[in-house]
Amino acid sequence: MKVRLAKTAGFCFGVKRAVNMVHEAIGEADIYTYGPIIHNEQVVTELEKKGVKVLYSLEDLDGLSEGTVVIRSHGIPKSEYDAILAKGLKVIDATCPFVKKIHEIVVEQGEAGRDIVIIGNKYHPEVKATSGWCVSPFKVIENVDEAYNFSTSKDKKLCIVSQTTFNYNKFEELVEIISKKGYDINCLNTICNATEERQAEARIIAAQSDAMIVIGDKHSSNTQKLYGISKKQCKDTYYIQTLVDLDLSKLGSINNVGITAGASTPNKIIEEVHKACQK
Repeated sequence: MKVRLAKTAGFCFGVKRAVNMVHEAIGEADIYTYGPIIHNEQVVTELEKKGVKVLYSLEDLDGLSEGTVVIRSHGIPKSEYDAILAKGLKVIDATCPFVKKIHEIVVEQGEAGRDIVIIGNKYHPEVKATSGWCVSPFKVIENVDEAYNFSTSKDKKLCIVSQTTFNYNKFEELVEIISKKGYDINCLNTICNATEERQAEARIIAAQSDAMIVIGDKHSSNTQKLYGISKKQCKDTYYIQTLVDLDLSKLGSINNVGITAGASTPNKIIEEVHKACQK
């Protein structure tokens, strides 16, 4: 069986940076991450074994008077950021620089008089964080129906940004729908290059494979997008978190298989799956 592993599979720049920042801080008296540092259970569990605790809300900060809090790679709303600073705790901001740039954009564009349209999943922590930096009215749009139903005053000026891990083709489709409504729009494609490259490569490999394996955490937005893209090109596409989830017997009659992985999937897990498929 021929096995093709995507070159873009595995940690992206922002994820690698965030995980490294946590590792560098280990050894200090108390270290916490505000929210899981990345969307990967295995990585979070490994960090917990090294003494890194996860805080899930501002209430979890109650009673803490010292220690280091690392902001998750997805970022957090400004109100929560300010609340952590007000506690007097040391803060290490591991927000992905590409996400941080979006926060700067929505502030700048909002102060310039534009309402914000965020293309993304309103329940995703990155989108919640971006929403929390908006200084003007905002709307989150994820699908075609929401795009068609979107409306505001004709004299409103808009700025459109995207969740960094959103499907690029879907982003273009939703922007086109909104653009036809005649608003004064400043559209900024804030999908990160790593996401675009990963999605494009997955599309190509899946189209050339008899089976496709997508590796990543079940909560990972970018991995979910990779699965959707791959499934369209290759009906036998499998979404797994680790090798344990893969039924190798299903690949018995396969001539060639493609493998890709989300931006928060450790290389160790990717290598285990890759080697298992080569046996």
